[in-house]
Amino acid sequence: MANNFTKRVFELVREIPRGKVSTYGEIAMAAGKPRGARVVGFTLHRNDDPEHTPCHRVVFKDGSLASGYVFGGADVQREILEKEGVVFTKNGKVDMKICNYLHGNF
Repeated sequence: MANNFTKRVFELVREIPRGKVSTYGEIAMAAGKPRGARVVGFTLHRNDDPEHTPCHRVVFKDGSLASGYVFGGADVQREILEKEGVVFTKNGKVDMKICNYLHGNF
């Protein structure tokens, strides 16, 4: 049974629209644990419903992708994000100026 924080993390991730991303820290802040970015990562690693909870839309604050993306690694995560319209910079990171969804919205 999921606790309130876990439920809130999944709710917030489900709100991220196609073509946008949020960071682990932003999700943690919005879910009520400002210093809980790692806990968000652990929570999303246990996501058993990726079709409805798009954890691939959660990235590091600098726009880099998780090498341990649970559904196939960073290359798979990038491929999915690109198909959704997420823009990447020349250095291979998500362009957070264009694609950040939650920044300042919690």
